[in-house]
Amino acid sequence: MSLRRTSIAAAITVLSLYGGLILSLLWFIDGPSLRAAVFSERTLFSVRLSLVAATVSAGLALVLAVPAAYALSRYSFRGKDAADAVLEFPVIVSPAALGAVLLIFFNNPVGEWIQDHAVRFVFTFSGIVLAQLVSILGVAVRMLKAAFDEVPADLETVARSLGASPRHAFWTVTLPLARRGLLAALILVWAKAMGEFGATLMVAGTMAMRTETLPIAIFMRLSSADIKGTVALILVLLVIGLTALLAARQLLRGVYRAQG
Repeated sequence: MSLRRTSIAAAITVLSLYGGLILSLLWFIDGPSLRAAVFSERTLFSVRLSLVAATVSAGLALVLAVPAAYALSRYSFRGKDAADAVLEFPVIVSPAALGAVLLIFFNNPVGEWIQDHAVRFVFTFSGIVLAQLVSILGVAVRMLKAAFDEVPADLETVARSLGASPRHAFWTVTLPLARRGLLAALILVWAKAMGEFGATLMVAGTMAMRTETLPIAIFMRLSSADIKGTVALILVLLVIGLTALLAARQLLRGVYRAQG
């Protein structure tokens, strides 16, 4: 078999695997059960909570990731290799273990002081945002670094030679040229935050109408053997996530077209 046919067969196999799993959900869906599950007060609260928390955590991730990614892309400094390696921490450690690490942190003296005198994270909305932020921050930095790497450093040098300060060159040259990659990264980490489960479960718990995000609502439905309700919420999460991913794909396609 030729390389072309082998590659296409592998792509179709991957599509069939995930597509088949998604289509299998339709077996358990009917109109009344779908409407009852999706439009219940508890589900609508979970959707709103997930949307707000994912937006806040993705925004915070962007604020932290942009300067960090720029430093990793442009500068050499002591500890750079270690910083670059630590970005893989959320990938190496499972989400549940990551949440456990956060929970353990809030049981040491420093964590207890933060809880008592600054912000309470355990079993609160802030805990949801923190769990999502820790889960997506490494991915955000990695993707933003790739976006900055695509912008030639020579353009910044030219801008500085014309009198622009490094900060001004960043805002007027680098950031605009990397904007599509930055937007795509933001959308992708937002979608990842929407689907975050393990760390959120550990830190914020499963309190209905308080800390129950959409992934946790799916878990709770399944725990009570409500298969139809579980499937309905999975479809809601799929629609939200796939819409975000398609938007990111269009933005990335614009980057490649501009570079071509």
